[in-house]
Amino acid sequence: MEDWLIWGMAALFVGAAFVSDIRTMTIPNRLNVVFLSLGIGYHAATGGVNGGLASIAGAAVGLAPLLVLYALKGIGAGDVKFFAALGAMVGMGDVLHIFMYAVLYGGLIGLIMLCISRSFGKRLLLGAASVLVAGSRLQAWKDSFAHSGSLRFPFMIAVVPGAATAWYMMAF
Repeated sequence: MEDWLIWGMAALFVGAAFVSDIRTMTIPNRLNVVFLSLGIGYHAATGGVNGGLASIAGAAVGLAPLLVLYALKGIGAGDVKFFAALGAMVGMGDVLHIFMYAVLYGGLIGLIMLCISRSFGKRLLLGAASVLVAGSRLQAWKDSFAHSGSLRFPFMIAVVPGAATAWYMMAF
């Protein structure tokens, strides 16, 4: 990502998506469409047909790994579309770097949330106790966690430091 205009557009997009995700736990389709169009349009204008095709390839690379996470119910559809639009702006390699760091930060945030959640600790102790005394250990474990609820957080909380780390690492 050598073009400062692209860096600025991407930072604006990440910031707008962050604010939206924090407030509503959604990233609006129109925001994603606007920045997807800006990314493809900019690269087509500056790089011709090859630039436009490279931008579309970046969108596809941003979309593909997140479809897997979406299918596993790990993220929402807005996050998938966000990464497609981000890929159209920054390109294939850079969107993968941002995604990698976002997943690492997301895992760290999730681990911290699990450690500080009282209900998780109670569920873990009850689950362990039920496994020890139950006849069907696996079923007891599943039953203790089946109706326990899940911890959720807006993925953009992990994307912002992920993008900052990726951009910092790419600068050097």
